[in-house]
Amino acid sequence: MNDSNQPSPTTTAPPRLRFGMVGMGMIFDETYRPFFENAARDGLYDRRFGLCDIDLAAVATRTGRRAEQYRAAAPPDLKSFASFAGDDAIGQLLAEGADGKGIDRKGIDVACIATPDDRHFDIARAVLSAGRHVLIEKPSVLSLAQLDELTRLAEANRCIAKVVYHKLLDPDHKKLRTLVEDGLLSHCNNGYCSLLEPKSISAGQFAEWITGRNPGTYVAVHYIKLIDFTFGGRLKRVHCTGQRGLVGPADGPTWDSTQLRLVYAYHDGREAAFDIHTSWVTPDNFPGYVEQEVQFRFDNGVWNGHSRRRGVECTIEGHTPFDTKININNHYNGTFLEPDGTRSQRGYGVEVLEKFAREVAFVEFGGAKSEREERLSRVRSLAYNDLSADRQTVAAVQAIEAILAKHAAGTSDCVVHVNNRHGGLVLYAPGSSVAEVLYAGQV
Repeated sequence: MNDSNQPSPTTTAPPRLRFGMVGMGMIFDETYRPFFENAARDGLYDRRFGLCDIDLAAVATRTGRRAEQYRAAAPPDLKSFASFAGDDAIGQLLAEGADGKGIDRKGIDVACIATPDDRHFDIARAVLSAGRHVLIEKPSVLSLAQLDELTRLAEANRCIAKVVYHKLLDPDHKKLRTLVEDGLLSHCNNGYCSLLEPKSISAGQFAEWITGRNPGTYVAVHYIKLIDFTFGGRLKRVHCTGQRGLVGPADGPTWDSTQLRLVYAYHDGREAAFDIHTSWVTPDNFPGYVEQEVQFRFDNGVWNGHSRRRGVECTIEGHTPFDTKININNHYNGTFLEPDGTRSQRGYGVEVLEKFAREVAFVEFGGAKSEREERLSRVRSLAYNDLSADRQTVAAVQAIEAILAKHAAGTSDCVVHVNNRHGGLVLYAPGSSVAEVLYAGQV
């Protein structure tokens, strides 16, 4: 049979999502970099939308130095991203059309924000105002007023606005929630969480922006969300104290460690207290990258989790515990030589980014354009990562910030009440009969 007159098969290029990356520090290297490299190699497949290509189209950083370092080391498919630095980097990242150099840019569809937490809001507001989807590293923002504005913009521009809480995808935490949802563990009475990071984190990777910050807002927020998402209930009170003097002056606004207490109320009238202790001044010869421990006590049981005890110990002469830690968390992010000889990097820190990309691809490519609104509503209803479901977590963050600011100014032992007769977030200082309203609306 002569096939010369048969029509040639045609192929349709898969849909494509163009990502922009804002910030290329430690978080980029640990999670976003392997996500983009995996997606560039394999694409993203889901039966709801088929094959989707993922591009790292552009990045925005303060100086451009880290962007060029990554470009030099990146796989060939990832070397062509546009790089913007300086005061107008975000504006350039979001721009479309000719860039002044004769290059026609198509812009980006999605922006990922991995900057210091006190810069999240302005960047996310610009992204959503430009009609792009956004993913923000935790904490999403530092106040409920900021959260209100971002959720308003996401709704007005029909965009996805999400926050990264990768610990919700930790298999241990997923199992905990499964037992709670299935009723096998009933009513959490109280809990304790501890997260300790080595001093090299605060004195090294975070040294440029740590002034005026605290590990409670930056690190404890993972556990605030875990508690809020897993056990439900209504946040009622927030207490916080801490220590200073190692990464900043003993009388300044920069905190070495914090001790946070959240009190939740439940529909049956009972309350539960959760204590969260965080520090980023643990000695560098500490055996694990991060020491994470939780205990939750229920009416009918106890859940204990420990990041080092669940893992492995490995000592290598001349390497551990400094450039390689003795205890390795292979669940969060690990590099592996697979049995078939290929090399991979995966873990729940990468998985959470892939889930977000699937959500965006489903909205944009998962069916007829006339049904996009229904798909968008489904994705925005996901309480584990949507900004609209982050209210109690952001309320706790705002309360921490206010309490520690009062403490640094000389007034300790403040407490913030949630949704009382004066407002949504109300701070009370010892010896004062005047309530300070931090947020007037209901949380």
